[in-house]
Amino acid sequence: MNTTLNWTDQDKRAVDTARILAADAVEKVGNGHPGTAISLAPLAYLLYQKVMKTDPSDHLWLGRDRFLMSAGHASLTQYTQLYLAGCDLQLQDLKELRTWGSKTPGHPEYHHTKFIEGTTGPLGAGVSMAVGMAMAARKERGLFDPEAPAGQSPFDRTIYCIAGDGCMQEGVASEASSLAATQNLGNLVLFYDDNRISIEGDTKIAFSEDVQARYEAYGWHTQHVDFTNGGTKYEEKVEELYQAIEAAKQVTDKPSFIKVTTVIGWPLPNKQGDHSVHGSKIGAEEISALKKELGFDDEPFAVDTEAVEYAQKNAAERGKQLRAEWEQKFEAWKQANPDKAELLARVTDRTLPELDLPVFEPGKKATRAASGEVLNALASQLPELWGGSADLAGSNNTTMKGEPSFLPAERASEQFQGNEYGRTLHFGIREHAMGGIVNGITLSGLTRPYGATFFVFADYMRPPVRLAALMGLPSIFVWTHDSVGVGEDGPTHQPIEHLAAYRAIPNLAIVRPADANETSYAWRGALEHTDNPTGLVLSRQDLPIVDRTEYASAEGVLKGAYVLKDAANGEPQLILIATGSEVQLAVEAQKVLEEQGVATRVVSMPCQEWFDEQDEAYQESVLPKSVTKRVSIEAGIAQGWSKYVGFDGASVSIESFGASASGNVMFEKLGFTVDNVVETAKKVIG
Repeated sequence: MNTTLNWTDQDKRAVDTARILAADAVEKVGNGHPGTAISLAPLAYLLYQKVMKTDPSDHLWLGRDRFLMSAGHASLTQYTQLYLAGCDLQLQDLKELRTWGSKTPGHPEYHHTKFIEGTTGPLGAGVSMAVGMAMAARKERGLFDPEAPAGQSPFDRTIYCIAGDGCMQEGVASEASSLAATQNLGNLVLFYDDNRISIEGDTKIAFSEDVQARYEAYGWHTQHVDFTNGGTKYEEKVEELYQAIEAAKQVTDKPSFIKVTTVIGWPLPNKQGDHSVHGSKIGAEEISALKKELGFDDEPFAVDTEAVEYAQKNAAERGKQLRAEWEQKFEAWKQANPDKAELLARVTDRTLPELDLPVFEPGKKATRAASGEVLNALASQLPELWGGSADLAGSNNTTMKGEPSFLPAERASEQFQGNEYGRTLHFGIREHAMGGIVNGITLSGLTRPYGATFFVFADYMRPPVRLAALMGLPSIFVWTHDSVGVGEDGPTHQPIEHLAAYRAIPNLAIVRPADANETSYAWRGALEHTDNPTGLVLSRQDLPIVDRTEYASAEGVLKGAYVLKDAANGEPQLILIATGSEVQLAVEAQKVLEEQGVATRVVSMPCQEWFDEQDEAYQESVLPKSVTKRVSIEAGIAQGWSKYVGFDGASVSIESFGASASGNVMFEKLGFTVDNVVETAKKVIG
C-alpha cells in the first residue's frame, strides 16, 4: 500500500485553477452547474493526477482505470481535470462550454469527448454503468488472464465513480449498488459528494436517511472523510482522502464507498453552501471575490500558466510510466497466450467469426424458446457473449446450458452453481439497473452482454435503453412475452404500446421475429450491428415455423423486411405487412384473398429500423410505391405504421389495454383473426 502522497503548493494551485475555470466557464455561457465543480476540485484532481491509471496520449488504452461522473450535471468537475491532465481538452474548449459543437456539452457524452467513459446526466445512471464496468473488468480478466496473481494482470483495473445526493436518491443507484455488494466487486470505488444540496435547496426536505449506513447494510466497505469537521471548520483533507482511496483499493472482496462531506461551492466567500450555485451562474461580483480569495487576477479565465504546465507535465510523465509498466505485462501476456491474444484482437475490432446458427424445420416453437437454442449454439462460438435475466431466466430462455453463473462462489445456489468468472448473469428483480449494467459492460469493450425481462417490464428500464441508443452502444436487450398472447396474467403483463414506444427512440433497433428461423437471423443482425443497441422482442406462445421451401429465406430479416411470399401472379394489388406472431395471420389471410381473386403479397417486417437503412431500390422492391393498398398487422397500437401503409391503407391493431383470458381468446376478441384481416383488406381495396 502506497502511504505517501506528494501534494505540493503547485498541486493546490492547480486545484484552485480548476475552481476558477469552472466559475468562469459557466459565467461565460450564462448557465450550468459550477458549485460542485468548485468544491469537489480536490477530489477530481487527486484522482486524475495521483490515483488513476491514465495515459493522456491514448484515451482507449486498454490498461486504463475507468472514471464515471454519475453527477453528470457537474461535468466541469471532469472537464477541468481533463484540461489540467492534457487529456485532449484545451482552454478554448472550456470557454465553449455548453455551446453548439463544443467538446464540453452540458453533461459528459461518450463518443463526443475523448476520455469520457460514458454518457451521464440522468442521475444514478453513472452508478449503474460503473457497476457494469466493474463486473466487466472481472469477466474480461477471467476470459483472458484468469490465472494471473491478484493485481498482476494487464486486465486488472479499478473503476471510480463520483455521485451526488441526486444519484443517491434515484432508485437505479440503489438497485445497482445492492447487486455490486452481492457480486463482491472489490474493483469499484464510489465517492458520494455529501453536500446536502439539490435544485430545491437543502436535501433535508426530502432526503433524511444515513446513506453511509445504507451502503454498510448492502455489504460495501465504507469510509467517511469530512471536510467540514462536523460543521465546525472547513478543511480540505486531501491526505486523508488519499489514504481512504488507498485503503479502498486494498479491499478486494467488497466494493468501496467513500462519503466525502463538503460544502457546495467552497471556498466562495459569500455563496458557499447556497443552493443557487448548484445549477446557476455565480455572478461577476462573487467570482471577483473568489479570485481575490485565491490570489488570481480578476479577469475571465485567468489561469495560472505555471500550475497548468505543472499538472499537464505530471500527468504526461505519470501516464508514460504507467503505460510502460503495463506494456511490459501485456507483451508477456501476449507471448504466453497467443490464442487469447487473437481473441482479444477480434473482440477489440468488434468483428465476428463465421457463425453457425440453428436452422429449424417446420413445426411450432415460441420465439423465446428458439432464442434460447440460438444462445446455446452461440456459446462455443462467441466466448465473449454472456448475459442473463432480471429473475426470469426460465421464462426468458437466456441461460446457456452448462455455463456457470457469474457470482462469488459462496453465492452459488442449488440451482445455479458458478464462480467469479462465470457466464450466466443474475440481475435480480432490477430491470433499471440491469439496463445500466449491460451498458457499462458494453462500454468496457471486450465482451457482448445481453439482459432480459418481460417486454411489459421494459417500462422499468427505458432510461438505460435510451442512453445506449444515444451512446451508440451495441447492447442487446431480450424482451419476451411480447403481446396479449401472454394470456391469463392479464393487462398488467400484456404490452400494448411498448413496440411503438421503443421504436420512437432514435438509433434503437426493435426486432420482432415471426418464427424460429427469423429468430436466428435476428440474433445474427443484433451481433453484427456494433453502433447501436438492439431489442429482441419474442413470443411466449408457440408460433408456426414457416416452411422455407415454400416461403422466402429468413435471411431477409437482416434487411429488416422482406417479401415472405408474393402474389400468385407477381403483381400484387394488396400488401399485408406483419411482424412476430401476426405473420401467421398474414400468411393465412393471403391464401383466402388469393382464392377470392385478390393478388396479395405478404411482407414480414421484423425490424422497421433495419428496413429503413436499406437503399431505395430495395425498399421499392419490397413495398412498391405503385401498390398503395396495404394493411399492417401487429398486436399493439397502430402508431408508427402509417409510414408504411399510407393514406390508402389500414392497420389491424390494439388500441386498448388487454384483459385476463387465454392468449387465443385474447387474439380472437381483439380482432386478430384471419377473417378480420381479410375483412380489413377488402375494405382497403374497396
